[in-house]
Amino acid sequence: MTGSTRSSQGLDDRRKRLLFRCWHRGTREMDLILGRFADAEIADLSDQELGELEHLIEVPDPDLYAALTGDKVLPSEYATALFARIKAFRVADPSA
Repeated sequence: MTGSTRSSQGLDDRRKRLLFRCWHRGTREMDLILGRFADAEIADLSDQELGELEHLIEVPDPDLYAALTGDKVLPSEYATALFARIKAFRVADPSA
């Protein structure tokens, strides 16, 4: 069980892949942060935002987690508006 509350039914293949990858990061903390964000937002992300998410999930878990918790600064190529949304989502979601 992944923890996902969203079905991939009705999503295009790109969104299905991203939803899966967000829930299967390798560390449980990142699964919960990115997976919950993807559950909530994946259907409404623009093509540009999907590209940003695809790029962002290439960052190793320890570095991305540290950036999301404020312990590290991401390189500017990853510090997009989408990253800021994910960071704000993590803070707003008490279970993440």
